[in-house]
Amino acid sequence: MRRRTFIAGAGTAVAATAGCVGYTGGNEGDGVVTVATYESFVDSEDSIGPWLKENFEADHDAEIEFTVPSSGINQYIRRAQEGADIDADLFVGLNVDELIRIDEELDEPLFDSLAGDLERSDRVLDELRFDPDDRAIPYDTGYISLVYDEREVEPTTFEDLTDEANRGELITQNAQESDPGLAFLLWTVHEFGADGYLDYWQQLEDNEVRILGSWSDAYNAYTNEAADMVVSYSTDQVYNGDTPRHQVGFLNDQGYAQPEGMARFADAPDADAATDFMEFMLQPEVQGVIAERNVQFPAVDDAELDEEFASLAHVPPEPVTFGYDELAGNLDGWVDEWARQIVE
Repeated sequence: MRRRTFIAGAGTAVAATAGCVGYTGGNEGDGVVTVATYESFVDSEDSIGPWLKENFEADHDAEIEFTVPSSGINQYIRRAQEGADIDADLFVGLNVDELIRIDEELDEPLFDSLAGDLERSDRVLDELRFDPDDRAIPYDTGYISLVYDEREVEPTTFEDLTDEANRGELITQNAQESDPGLAFLLWTVHEFGADGYLDYWQQLEDNEVRILGSWSDAYNAYTNEAADMVVSYSTDQVYNGDTPRHQVGFLNDQGYAQPEGMARFADAPDADAATDFMEFMLQPEVQGVIAERNVQFPAVDDAELDEEFASLAHVPPEPVTFGYDELAGNLDGWVDEWARQIVE
């Protein structure tokens, strides 16, 4: 699972085929907007993808079709390198590290700049924007934090995780395999600097930190009480409630922001319809539903959120993150150094 999804449903993966034919705003497309995304965006009836499809098609003369590439954005990087057709209009679920990889591996743009194309893009929170060229527009964000059992531990600082009293009580994810694992690693770089983060990780290792593969691997181990702290998301209580074992901890009052973006492929067959779908995703009421079904936070400043969700989803007092310019040229080196010293 590429992203964490708390709300589970009994449905199966969605291949959207119903809807209207023809799109009155486009000139070249066939009225089908092909949206490439990740599995949990569409894999059940409670996922956000089916809701977006149904409600967009109800008011637009266009059809939404989802596709889940087995290798994510890498599939489109390879197709671009081979000169093959992209065969999609949008990519939904783009992270800053993936955008950097695209720019490092491709000479020609994979995505269009959307500067001036999206009327509602000015509602996106400035602190979530991660693309200096306005290709990827944030549509939601998560904040990486700790989830912990307050009956056993009370972590408030990074130093607490290296304390003898917390030996063996932290579970995190492999930064080479997991988005939250990478975010936690970057959070430590942000806190301790490029010259100090490996020393901190050595202290974590000496204190018997457990590094598992994916978010699911780590969270399942936590659920089975293998430890009393796990790196996860600050929306944990939306699904689990405000219980002793599901407290949200912001180390040094911080949480690492992990915005997700949507981007229009440069050769999108139905560029106008794709833009309309992006505008739809940024509407206040839609942003509220995206946040609740994705168990993330909205990307705009005027989202309509359910009161219960707002009370259980915690925003860190001090959100931190790295932007494109800070990560470009550094990201691979930080991860490789970490892997050599801590994982291998």
